[in-house]
Amino acid sequence: MALSQRLDLRQAQALVMTPQLQQAIKLLQLSNIELAAFVEQELIENPLLEREEGEPERDGERDEPGEDAPPAADAATPLGAGDPPLAGDDIEAWRDAAGSEGEGDLDLAGDPEAWILRGRGEAMDGAPGGEVGQAQPTSLRDHLLQQLVMEIESPADRVIGVHLVDLLDEAGYLTGDLDGVAQALNCPRERVEDVLQRLQRFDPPGVFARSLAECLALQLRERNRLDPAMETLLANLPLLAARDAAALMRLCGVDAADLAEMAAELKALNPKPGLAFDGAAPQAVVPDILMRPRPDGGWHIELNPETLPRVLVNNRYYATLSRNAQGKAEREYLAERLQSANWLVKSLHQRATTILRVATEIVNQQALFFEQGVQFLRPLILRDIAAAISMHESTVSRVTTNKFMATPRGIYELKYFFSSAIPASAGGDAHSAEAVRFRIKALIDAEPADDVLSDEQIVEILQKDGVEIARRTVAKYRESLRIPSSVQRRRERSLRL
Repeated sequence: MALSQRLDLRQAQALVMTPQLQQAIKLLQLSNIELAAFVEQELIENPLLEREEGEPERDGERDEPGEDAPPAADAATPLGAGDPPLAGDDIEAWRDAAGSEGEGDLDLAGDPEAWILRGRGEAMDGAPGGEVGQAQPTSLRDHLLQQLVMEIESPADRVIGVHLVDLLDEAGYLTGDLDGVAQALNCPRERVEDVLQRLQRFDPPGVFARSLAECLALQLRERNRLDPAMETLLANLPLLAARDAAALMRLCGVDAADLAEMAAELKALNPKPGLAFDGAAPQAVVPDILMRPRPDGGWHIELNPETLPRVLVNNRYYATLSRNAQGKAEREYLAERLQSANWLVKSLHQRATTILRVATEIVNQQALFFEQGVQFLRPLILRDIAAAISMHESTVSRVTTNKFMATPRGIYELKYFFSSAIPASAGGDAHSAEAVRFRIKALIDAEPADDVLSDEQIVEILQKDGVEIARRTVAKYRESLRIPSSVQRRRERSLRL
């Protein structure tokens, strides 16, 4: 069989990722800080781009893009409804706790912290000595938030955790009031305390303490050294600073050798664990989306003008350069720069509109959370938002990463509003995994004194309420709440009786 050559013409379709499309996708997933840096670089490289500052000039030299105004929307209403700009006092500011100031000349005779600092060889300005004081690659806040994502599965508990992280001072101490957090999120104080106890197990040991004694106790518990005698010593730190050994031996029930050993153990601890990280003032999170209640009900959502880069294409300058261009290469370069500038302006507006659409739909889906509190955080996945606004899931995923929204309950990253769902019985609604955890905890808290609910009984109660859940799932949620099994709870109650 002889081989021969021939020429065929065939039609085919293929998806091509043009450089412009790649740029649009890249812009969508950038945070506002990264976007500002990217636009700044484009302004340097492209002579046809310029920054819009203040009101546009009226001499016609600058041509504004048609989409110069920041988009805005109302929840449950069409995109583009206008409203006055969001006032600063209409939302809760993103609070970064103030760092502890230096102590100056410490009174070693009456300050327990100073006594411990001296034992550790610390500097008198309160900064840790030696290698502990070296700046770390990440800040304390970033270090804790990384652990928060890994250790706490519940989106609602993560929301509480973010609030608590932002109440820390630079030394790692909790400066705020738990009642304020509970009120802001409309959840029981007991739940905030439960999350706090879990955060107090984070690294570095001693963070989230509310006093020096609690900070040292957390570190001793980490070392399994918090016995009753040490607890008594921590409760009487002023006596330790005053060198009242006789009183301490009497209270702790130890001799002089044991007391000296306990004191040496305390001096080996770090009274300011947060200072082991970068002591620079943390950069406040600037929200991308602003949200406030409307007088007639519902919510008004708009993009934060401070995070929207304003760039213009200077067509007048392009026309001048084109007239003076010499040669084909210069004309092609100017045409390419003009196309790139126009595409960047278009991509920035498309990014802003997409973020607003996604944020508006999230507010619509999670309206009960904003109105009634964290226990009403409903199950939500990327597919729900994508279907509602006719977008791809990957687009929604990019939008919700590193984008923050200022709400009446605080500032949250958009991804915190997504949680898994527990299927309901036939004809019923799905239930948020977090809501089911909350109900399990409420059932166990309300157990009669003479009876303890087993996991099987909890399953039966939830199924009667329309929640289809397996026993192993109840056990998993119970363990994530740090609640012992029914056998352990029954044994503990019998011991108390």
